[in-house]
Amino acid sequence: VLVYWPMEGKNRRRLVQALAEEGIAVEGPCYLPREDGRKAIVLTMHTHRGTKVSAEDAADMISVLLDRRLAPSVTSPSVVEGSPQSFVLEEETAYLVLTGFSRAVKEGEAVSGDNYAVLESEKGKVTVMLSDGTGSGEKAGRDSEKVLDLMEKMLEAGYGTDTAVSMVNTALFASGEDTNHPTLDICDIDLYQGSCQLRKVGGAATFLKRGQEVEQLTTGNLPLGIFGQVEAQPLCRQLQDSDYLIMVSDGVVDAFGGEDYENTIMSIIAGLQERNPGEMADRLLQIAIHASGGRICDDMTIGVIGIWET
Repeated sequence: VLVYWPMEGKNRRRLVQALAEEGIAVEGPCYLPREDGRKAIVLTMHTHRGTKVSAEDAADMISVLLDRRLAPSVTSPSVVEGSPQSFVLEEETAYLVLTGFSRAVKEGEAVSGDNYAVLESEKGKVTVMLSDGTGSGEKAGRDSEKVLDLMEKMLEAGYGTDTAVSMVNTALFASGEDTNHPTLDICDIDLYQGSCQLRKVGGAATFLKRGQEVEQLTTGNLPLGIFGQVEAQPLCRQLQDSDYLIMVSDGVVDAFGGEDYENTIMSIIAGLQERNPGEMADRLLQIAIHASGGRICDDMTIGVIGIWET
C-alpha cells in the first residue's frame, strides 16, 4: 500500500503560485516515502493555453522552490502539456555511471558463449551482470542468455538480488543438465550512496581501479546449478569519484596464463590511461589477445563501469 504525505501548506502554496506564473497548473502535490528513506514527490501537472513544457524544466523549477535536486522518474511523461498527467519527481543521485563492453568470440565459433546485461531501476540502482556459458558456441550463448533473461525478469518483478540468484540456481539444478552450469557475475551499484555489492557464482575476478591502485575482488563459489542451494556472499565496497570496476570472463584471465597472471592483469589495469569505459574495455581486450599470442582460445568479454560524482 502506497502512503502519500500531503505537502506542507507553505511549500504547496509557493509551488502552485510559482508554476502558475510559468503557465503550469499543479494539483495535489504529495510526498511519497521510499524504502531508502528519501522522498519522491507525486503531483499532477498541465499547461495553460495549449503550450508545452519539458518535464525536466518543470522539475528544475520545483527543485529551486523546494531546495532539493529533483528529476522526473523514468516512468513519468517527458512533457507537461494541456491534458493533466501524473508525474513522479525523484531526488537526483549523487553519482552517475557509464558502462562499456568489449568482447571477442572463440576461434572457430560464430557466437559468443558470454552474455551481459545492464539494468537501471527507479531506485537509483544500476545492476551489471555477466554470464559465461559452459563451453563455447551457440548452446553456451543460449544458456548464459537464459540466465540473464531470468535474472532480469525477477529483478524487474521486485525480487532482491539474492532471491533471484537462488531461484535461477534452483531452476538449473532441477533441470538436471550436467553440461549447463553457467557462471553469474553481478555488480549492484547504489547511485545515491556510491557503493557497490558484487556477487559471484563461479565468475572470474573483478578489479577495482582507483587511479593507479588496483584491487582484485573475488570469491570461490562454483557456477550455477551444481548444488541445490547457492549462497553468493556480497563483496561490498565504497566507491569514489573516477573509480572503475572491471568485470571479465574466464577467457580474459586465461589469456594471461602463467602462475602470476593475477599480478600481471592488475599491473596492466593500473597502467590503463583511458577514461572512457568503452575505450578502456577495448584497450584491455587488445592487450589480452596480444598476451595470448594473437589467439582467441576462449570467449573473452570485458565490462568496464566508470563512476563519477554528479
